Amino acid sequence: MELPKHKHIVLFDGVCNLCDNAVQRIIKNDKKDLYRFASLQSDLGQKLTKERGIDTDKLDSIILIIPGKAYYIKADAALEIAKNLRGWYAILGIFKSILPSSITNKVYDYIAKNRYKWYGKKDTCMIPTPELKAKFLDT
Repeated sequence: MELPKHKHIVLFDGVCNLCDNAVQRIIKNDKKDLYRFASLQSDLGQKLTKERGIDTDKLDSIILIIPGKAYYIKADAALEIAKNLRGWYAILGIFKSILPSSITNKVYDYIAKNRYKWYGKKDTCMIPTPELKAKFLDT
């Protein structure tokens, strides 16, 4: 599959309720229609992580891929995404330039480690509505 041009790819844990909620918020606040999504569990998600040498068994993270340019993991991914969203989410992007990754990733890792306990887990990945289907690359 050829990745869409000029779009940023967000890989997320498709069975995590917190991650699903984050994807919904990104979609709602994506002022530039910049983001496309695929679950880490999907064939595409596995292919994209493998191409970048990311071992998803060892890395419990959201991943942002800017095709042909860069990829971001953990807090760097979340804050990079936030910079391009509407509202107060854009303000969160400031933390990327103010705080070192070592600090923001500690917070990210703590939340990631506890996300299933705090927010729960689904048996399957979400199925997007027909209106949102174009934003998902692995449907």
